[in-house]
Amino acid sequence: MTNLRVPGPTPCPDEVLAAVGGQMINHRGPEFRDLITRVHRRLQEVFQTKNDVLILTASGTGAMEAALVNTLSPGDGVLCVSIGEFGERFIQIAQAYGMRVVKVDFPYGHAADPEEVRKALRAHPWVKAVCVTHNETSTGVTNDLQALARVVKEADKLLIVDAISSLGCIPLPVDAWGCDVVATASQKGFMVPPGLAFVSMSPLAWEAYRSARSPRYYLDLGKHKAFFEKGQTPWTPAVSLLYGLDVSLEAMLRRGMEAIYAHHARIGALTRAGVRALGLSLLPVEERYASNTVTAIKVPEGVDGNRLVALLREEFGVVVAGGQGPLAGRVIRIGHMGYVREEDIREALEALGKALTRMGYRTPAPTASV
Repeated sequence: MTNLRVPGPTPCPDEVLAAVGGQMINHRGPEFRDLITRVHRRLQEVFQTKNDVLILTASGTGAMEAALVNTLSPGDGVLCVSIGEFGERFIQIAQAYGMRVVKVDFPYGHAADPEEVRKALRAHPWVKAVCVTHNETSTGVTNDLQALARVVKEADKLLIVDAISSLGCIPLPVDAWGCDVVATASQKGFMVPPGLAFVSMSPLAWEAYRSARSPRYYLDLGKHKAFFEKGQTPWTPAVSLLYGLDVSLEAMLRRGMEAIYAHHARIGALTRAGVRALGLSLLPVEERYASNTVTAIKVPEGVDGNRLVALLREEFGVVVAGGQGPLAGRVIRIGHMGYVREEDIREALEALGKALTRMGYRTPAPTASV
């Protein structure tokens, strides 16, 4: 059986997959109203927010695009904090809609420095919003979102967060940290197949919505809010995925979010310890910023990173991700979010050691048990 260890889509529990196979219902009828109302309430608990959480039939990138086009207009200033490929995606979306982008970027492997963001905001007071990636999947780095949010709120700017690979796994109290728009998706910590995206909107975000003039139709969150009040969605929803989400959210809340955060912290530490035991190096420069949902590992000198990924998949049944953008061939990434057990990680690390040995890498004598 394949051990899927990419940073999304993640494996799904059997009960979620069984629910997804349910028969269709009328998405304009009372059964669907009960379903979406219940799911919305549970999403608010996971987001730790009293704000609206809109449910889109889209990918995580659709949620990121919705976050921008519903709060900003062409020509508006937006400061984008980038520590990797998904920070760059925010920039690309903003530029596609004619927004004025101020880029504050940091070397891959580093977290964003709140003080540098503060300096950039002081230098560009005309900026209306700040976009931040909470957990950068391409580098395995988690930003100190609480500290960054404090800086953004001091400057009285709208805070837009990509929480696609963090929410539901890593603490993110949306209201307590003052996050105005938070985007995430179903195929990561929520343990549901791809196809649903979620966007929370604060009162300040709705105020921005009323003056935003970016083109939007399918992703118009005002339409989604109006239809939700009737127990519907404006467009045909992915009903099957909502069945699965309902089951997954019930299980998550029954387990408790603090227990889920602790589980991911343990799994992240286990993965990093295993990487070090193999004599390998993490991409994150400071381990305190290393992600608990995806570990980015530097490929050793003399090893072909693309071949390593292929060998793990073909010979050992372990599917990991390679590097993205400038990191292609230079790192591999092990995903450990959502439905993941310690034995899944131990199996992946054992396979990694064997694959590296086959490729000529000499593992040093172990210094820590895995």
